[in-house]
Amino acid sequence: MSLFTHVLACLFGIGSWVAINGMWVELPLIVPSIPEGWYLPSYLTIIIQTANIGPLFITLMHRFRPGVLDERPVIYTIVTVGVVATFLMAFLWNCTLTIGGGEHSAALLSLSFLLSVVDCTSSVTFLPFMMRLQPRYLTTYFIGEGLSGLVPALVALIQGVGVVHCKNASVNANFSMGNSSWGFDGELQAHYQPANFSAQGFFLFLSAMMMVCLGAFLLLNFHPAVAREHKSKGYIDDSQRLEKIDMSQAPNNETPEQRPMLDFPDGPEIKRRSSFGKGTYSRTELVYIFVVLAWVNALTNAVLPSVQSYSCLPYGNQAYHLAATLSSVANPVACFIAMFVPIRSLVLMGVLTVTGTGFGAYIMAMAALSPCPLLINHDLGPALIVMTWVIFVLTLSYVKVIIGVILRDEGHSALVWCGAVVQLGSMLGALSLFPMVSVYRLFQSGDPCNTKCPT
Repeated sequence: MSLFTHVLACLFGIGSWVAINGMWVELPLIVPSIPEGWYLPSYLTIIIQTANIGPLFITLMHRFRPGVLDERPVIYTIVTVGVVATFLMAFLWNCTLTIGGGEHSAALLSLSFLLSVVDCTSSVTFLPFMMRLQPRYLTTYFIGEGLSGLVPALVALIQGVGVVHCKNASVNANFSMGNSSWGFDGELQAHYQPANFSAQGFFLFLSAMMMVCLGAFLLLNFHPAVAREHKSKGYIDDSQRLEKIDMSQAPNNETPEQRPMLDFPDGPEIKRRSSFGKGTYSRTELVYIFVVLAWVNALTNAVLPSVQSYSCLPYGNQAYHLAATLSSVANPVACFIAMFVPIRSLVLMGVLTVTGTGFGAYIMAMAALSPCPLLINHDLGPALIVMTWVIFVLTLSYVKVIIGVILRDEGHSALVWCGAVVQLGSMLGALSLFPMVSVYRLFQSGDPCNTKCPT
């Protein structure tokens, strides 16, 4: 039944960020129908960061009242809220209210806040819950978390979101989105292709995915076959060094699998290098690990996604969709690689972080040069930006999984801090890019059909 548990862990992981990821990929279809227009992405950025009150509360509870908060009731609550909120979004996303003399999408923004609380809080509850299962299922969970971005992106591609054709008023012809008028003297106009199904259908799909996540979580808790995969009913609390063990879950009333230092207290004692977790890493190494974790999540969750359209759209609509889709594929692929090659080397972690950051720097440079980045008129340009996005996500996703594996070995509260630092890094990244993109407008987008760049 190990495969069954792996599937459940993956489905559980998909529910972690599928709602907010789905919101982002659906923006091209939503934006033309709401009063906020293309200011909506900026509003979403602020809403998501405000929703970090959820992770903050969970982290403070674990810090000042260790062992009191059970993450399972919290998970039941937030996933149920996610199911209801996405269902309501399907019917209320385009409803507006007049506030302060202007129309606003009050329902869309309010429900987006609820979904943000759900997904942000999942970072500090889903990971600690995985401590209850055997270590091998953590990487499977990360694969599911990666798929939470890929699955909505693929559905949006099937839906036909954001597909643009350039039409000349005097010629009845369609042309794929490009960077010039392709020989016409008259100005071309951008026409968005009608979606294959509505935004309502897409949000109902997201609601169904959240229901699948809830079902997977129920089975992870109560299915008899999965119960045998539980390490213990409780977990090691690092602040008090107490382990609660459910004797009834082990065959013949034997204790579940434990570390040798717990099985044989009279054996050689392992010297602790710090007071964090099991004491495997020194304070300097822990600072290094958490700084890398915050940096990597700032880049992958906030900084680079904020400028993806600026870095890719100048090369054409196809390049943009390929970069978005293949980079979403790269995330679970990196998790899959980590499942079989879990290298815990801190040196390799640093090398991969520097490598991924270098590719991220190229992406940022192309976004800054928009609407006329390098190689704009060469076939190598689109291929290079797509490859850069894939390698960027692949390397840094591997780093995130390895850090998760390292901290998982340090105990329950280590994974709580892991989730908190993930959210902190994402928040700092978003807040640093928000004024550049939305206030000072340092990045420029060109006309999809009429921008002309020098050869």
